Amino acid sequence: MTALAIRGDTPLQRARRRFSLARFGGRWLSPLLLLLLWELGSRTGLIPERTLAAPSAVIGTLIQMVLSGELPSNLLVSFARVAVGLLIGVGLGLGLGLAAGLSRGAELAIDPLMQIKRTIPALALTPLFIVWFGIGETPKIALIAFGTIFPVYLNLYAGIRGVDPRLLDAAKSFGLSRWEQVWHVVLPAALPSLLVGLRYALSISILVLVVAEQINASAGLGYLINNARDFMRTDIIVVCLMVYAILGLGADWLVRSLEARALVWRPSIVEN
Repeated sequence: MTALAIRGDTPLQRARRRFSLARFGGRWLSPLLLLLLWELGSRTGLIPERTLAAPSAVIGTLIQMVLSGELPSNLLVSFARVAVGLLIGVGLGLGLGLAAGLSRGAELAIDPLMQIKRTIPALALTPLFIVWFGIGETPKIALIAFGTIFPVYLNLYAGIRGVDPRLLDAAKSFGLSRWEQVWHVVLPAALPSLLVGLRYALSISILVLVVAEQINASAGLGYLINNARDFMRTDIIVVCLMVYAILGLGADWLVRSLEARALVWRPSIVEN
């Protein structure tokens, strides 16, 4: 008897498992095919090296940059910029979202300003931030903070205002005070929306970082890209783009992991 038979799986369950494994493996087929075509085009000269380095060259450059310490040191600088910008932006978004969601007066004061802020792209403020803060670290961090406020604010505000009134009625019937209702009912109910906003904020922070690091940076991934552009080192540019992508995926994975732990009480409509 096979291991699957010992486990007592029905033929339908075994078919579903094989289909899931095939689908999972199939997701890697097109990226691998693209890499093979890319490598073949580079080796045959269809893709000039100054236009786009071959995958093998990119991997070699990546290893060299890691071993020399060039990539880790500059990655640490970029990570610090994102961390500080997110800390400021997410903190402001949380405070404003809580105030507007829990108070009608605060909503009238805050929401119009936030809607105005929503219509202004963060990157459009780059020249103004340079005038205000110079060309050091401050404008880079300010751009990241400015870009990440609204997703957190909007999703938290919507989550608070979307709480089921029946939950609040039940909390009142148990004698909970206003702040006890907020802590035990409103905030847990708004948490899923807040985590969605946090995921958006993290992705936006990476996008803004790419542009912010073009502002006279002396270190960071953007600094490496600028230098590589001057010397037409497309392999270094691709390595840095890969790192940006990994940062974004890692940030999203972090929030999804937090969501899985914080929202264990939430029923799932998706079968495993």
